[in-house]
Amino acid sequence: MYGILLIMGTGILLGYLFRKPLKHGLLLDKWILWSIFLLLFMMGLSIGHDQLIMSSLPSLGLMALAISLSASLGSLVFALLLWHMYFKNRK
Repeated sequence: MYGILLIMGTGILLGYLFRKPLKHGLLLDKWILWSIFLLLFMMGLSIGHDQLIMSSLPSLGLMALAISLSASLGSLVFALLLWHMYFKNRK
């Protein structure tokens, strides 16, 4: 855990110190994008290899769907409530 925080903190510090626009910024963006793709692929391999996760995937998927729908619905209701409270009467 400390190693991850140290790596992330080092990246933040270097990003702060070298804030000037990079002349090879697009190359860096492509490298970051492909690194994320590789990370997602490796996570998929790890999940596909784990029998326990694969056997419980239907129930996990249903639970994830319920949580995401509930969170989206709650956000929508709260946003509509705030809109009615603060912006509807300003016309």
